[in-house]
Amino acid sequence: MIDHNMNKTQLRKEAGLSTNVIAKLSKNESVSMDSLLRICKALHCDVGDIIEVAGESDEGEIGQ
Repeated sequence: MIDHNMNKTQLRKEAGLSTNVIAKLSKNESVSMDSLLRICKALHCDVGDIIEVAGESDEGEIGQ
């Protein structure tokens, strides 16, 4: 978003996302692949540019 001089509201509008999706992203919660693809399209990037798989936690959740 920084590279595109875009804030969360602008990204939400450009990608056609709900405020709920933006809130989940801010809290590092799960969002759908569709939402991630919309973000990639809005930012002209690849999925690997916006996500990171950090590994499994003790609870078995990925990236938490």
